[in-house]
Amino acid sequence: MLTTVIFDMDGLLIDSEPLWQEAGTEVMARYNVSLTTDQYHSSTGLRTSEWIQHWFNHFNVSKDHAPEAETAIVRKAIEKIGGRGLAMPGMQHVLSFFKERGFHIGLASSSPMALIEVVVSKLQIGAFINVLTSAEYLPYGKPHPQVYLDCAAALDVAPVECLCFEDSFNGMIAAKAARMKCVVVPERGQYQQARWGAADLKLGSLVNFNGLLLESLGG
Repeated sequence: MLTTVIFDMDGLLIDSEPLWQEAGTEVMARYNVSLTTDQYHSSTGLRTSEWIQHWFNHFNVSKDHAPEAETAIVRKAIEKIGGRGLAMPGMQHVLSFFKERGFHIGLASSSPMALIEVVVSKLQIGAFINVLTSAEYLPYGKPHPQVYLDCAAALDVAPVECLCFEDSFNGMIAAKAARMKCVVVPERGQYQQARWGAADLKLGSLVNFNGLLLESLGG
């Protein structure tokens, strides 16, 4: 039986992906790298260090620049998201929905804890969330399941009791690899892609989640 819900953060609770993309675009331009929208979306859900490694490999940029690039992207992202990030539609609804039903509530993000804390404060959702976990210092980030497993352990629940909400393909794979149920809320332009078939449920918005859907998932 489902007793616990774990949320991703970027692109799910807060509309931060365009701001991460801005930060990445600005920094990568220093190395004469320009990503297409499709290239950018293919790598969402990765930690910044892995994102940089992936694209530096692809464009043959020296790894010597990776630490400075990572620091610059994270700094810019925190500044942009802290200043301009907006709650995703249905964010308040879905948190209240699970709080009212007595679910344990966790957050499991690839973002650094410094950004997680900025977002939690900005959205004023600290009272809803029992545990915050970041993949920042883990050996592997999403699509590896460790950040989800760590969140479940911190909540003192079994992975099979957990329902996850994700917006990225890498995040969905991480949740399923952790043996958790997964609801995906893809970005509108990616909604029709066949790859979301691995999820237990696909929604156009958090606004659409309700009691009947929870029951269908085993809640």
